[in-house]
Amino acid sequence: MEIIVIGGGWGGCAAALQARQQGADVLLVERTDMLLGTGLVGGIMRNNGRYTATEELIAMGGGDLFDAVDGNYLHQDIEFPGHAHASLYNVATMEPVVRRLLLARGVELAMSTRVTDVEMDGGKIRALTAKRGGSEVRLEAGAFVEATGTAGPPANCNRYGNGCAMCVLRCHSFGGRVSVAAKAGVAEMIGKKNGQTGAVSGSCKLLKESLSDELHRTLDAKGVAVVPIPDRCRLSGKLALKACQQYALSEFEENIVLLDTGHAKLMSPFFPLDRLREIPGFENARYEDPYAGGLGNSVRYVGMSPRDDALKVEGLDNLFCAGEKAGLLVGHTEAICTGALAGCNAVRYLSGRGPRILPEATVIGDAVSQVRIRMQEHGELDKKFTFSGSVFFERMKERNLYSTDRQDIERRIKETGLAEIFREA
Repeated sequence: MEIIVIGGGWGGCAAALQARQQGADVLLVERTDMLLGTGLVGGIMRNNGRYTATEELIAMGGGDLFDAVDGNYLHQDIEFPGHAHASLYNVATMEPVVRRLLLARGVELAMSTRVTDVEMDGGKIRALTAKRGGSEVRLEAGAFVEATGTAGPPANCNRYGNGCAMCVLRCHSFGGRVSVAAKAGVAEMIGKKNGQTGAVSGSCKLLKESLSDELHRTLDAKGVAVVPIPDRCRLSGKLALKACQQYALSEFEENIVLLDTGHAKLMSPFFPLDRLREIPGFENARYEDPYAGGLGNSVRYVGMSPRDDALKVEGLDNLFCAGEKAGLLVGHTEAICTGALAGCNAVRYLSGRGPRILPEATVIGDAVSQVRIRMQEHGELDKKFTFSGSVFFERMKERNLYSTDRQDIERRIKETGLAEIFREA
């Protein structure tokens, strides 16, 4: 069984690990020279309902990536506005940890390899065309998982945002994102809200060394710092732009909220540098990502695939999707969970077994189903869904699925017959 995963973010890495764990030969194709994508500058795990989803996937036998993350935290069990029991991983060292894990498990990596086209055989993808260095290569497999994300290329940031802000995606260096589903003829969905197309990435990174000694010490010691913004420096209206609506709270407009993920994670889509430097403690502030973080940020959710609850893309027999390609799901935990399910079902497709669909008695299964229903059946492209806040976290609490009790979560997974299912060959 041969499977190709396109996109090496958290979703793609999870899909590759899961497919490999279930016996497939796996090639992971990544257009840049590093894995993790936005996970290179993210870093927030286990906050609010993400704790529940994490423990669910671990109980199902698909938590190897979470085990790797758990060994790379800078801070655990911290609180910041609207969010409890969060853990922050070190963005500076996370990628090599994940890369070594994939290689140790036998996943083949094709780095700096950008997919440019697809070769079709009826309703199936037969092969991909890609560019690697100055050469063109043909990549053939029986099934494919697309986890290319929904940000970029630069034309989208120019059209729907404030222009290229030179973010970690590095489109100018490695070429912009190419949608495999779109190349195969699938009509993709575009997120919209209040007349805005897509959504802007919700945080920037500052060099901790550029902050005051007091702020630097606070971040090192506590992992979080909340600094009131003087009235003259406040920016109104930015919260509605955010991809991460779980952080669209008034506290994030009235304060600078910083999290220590190795860099100082500024929980705002952007903040004009001159105005930021007027705030005490930020007199020497310097952006690390995006470099033009005073101007704007990357634009996301402009290319999502219609799919079923097995994460198979509609209209194609052998293409599955994960992460943001699977809909208006926000976050690393969400990407890992959908990646594991997509990788599992790619293998089940090749082995002639029926797809694995997680029941709504699990928060993961409920999220996969609810996002599809809300987007594809109800046409709700103006919301964002995440285990950590906003509308879906409220649903988790209403259905009594939110828990931080590991034994309780394990018991529920066993009762639904899902214990260790992702370790089945």
